[in-house]
Amino acid sequence: MLKLSYRDAIRSAIVEEMRKDPDLILIGEEIRSGYQGCFGVTKGLCDEFGPDRIIDMPISEASIIGAALGASMLGLKTIAEIMFEDFITVCFDGVVNQAAKLRTISGGQFVPNMVIRTPGGAGGLGVQHSQCLESIFMHFPGLYIAAPSNAYDAKGLLKTAINYGHPVLFFEHQRLYNTESEVPEHDYTVEFGRAKKVKEGKDLTVAAFSYMTGVAAEAIERVENDYKVSIELIDLRTLVPLDYGLLIGSVKKTSRIIIIEEGVLRAGVSSEIAANLQEMCFDWLDAPVKRIASRNFLIPISPLMSEGVLPGVNSIYRDIVDYLSL
Repeated sequence: MLKLSYRDAIRSAIVEEMRKDPDLILIGEEIRSGYQGCFGVTKGLCDEFGPDRIIDMPISEASIIGAALGASMLGLKTIAEIMFEDFITVCFDGVVNQAAKLRTISGGQFVPNMVIRTPGGAGGLGVQHSQCLESIFMHFPGLYIAAPSNAYDAKGLLKTAINYGHPVLFFEHQRLYNTESEVPEHDYTVEFGRAKKVKEGKDLTVAAFSYMTGVAAEAIERVENDYKVSIELIDLRTLVPLDYGLLIGSVKKTSRIIIIEEGVLRAGVSSEIAANLQEMCFDWLDAPVKRIASRNFLIPISPLMSEGVLPGVNSIYRDIVDYLSL
């Protein structure tokens, strides 16, 4: 096993797949030089693969998505990099009206084999560089969504996404790039729609994804140290498809579930999951499904002020204690 950062694991997945398939290309802003991609992910790629496969674009997200989609229509595999997920809104039509629908409206003649990589989440960079927009794109049939929480999953899920044959939104959290975890030296993938049970428990299920998985784990450890309870933690990994089977099995055991996300509470990922679990697991629930998310407010640039908006270890700890009436 190798110890890799989240950043290096993503780069490793791209390098390995580009070496395997000469038809895989990368398109984005400053991916050859300068920033060298989102938080330095594409550093050195142009040296190995050249400017014909590592393609720099102007600061026009709509053009990046359009070029990536057009290239995929010609039979190439494409990875489009949007520097911050906030700016996927600029290319909304290309993602939801073109990429998501291309396979269907062409009767299968065109296969949009493309991945849209983008970092998001709060990192002290202001209201236009701090959002989590996963819930918006969950609404549209034809789009698939991955949100890895660690280096192992980031590499395995990205390899799956590159070869998925459908448009995949690959959400990377900016606070995770420097985190490290063990990654196999051999080739591997992580299946879409297969959540991971991070730890076993019998009194409560907690489901989270991306950066919130680690935050939840820390809060859970504190609760278990302070009270005699056992809490199960599930990392969702992908949001579309979503592994309801693992969630239902866990709820049948614990009879309670909390869903945690960094996006705002209103119309969030946790809202969709909670609604489905209320229908699927009603007979096994001893308490309402609880959602933990950011307040319905803009993310302040001040770290101190943002603590009052974002879910954190302390607030999640209090919410779990209150939910279990400890």
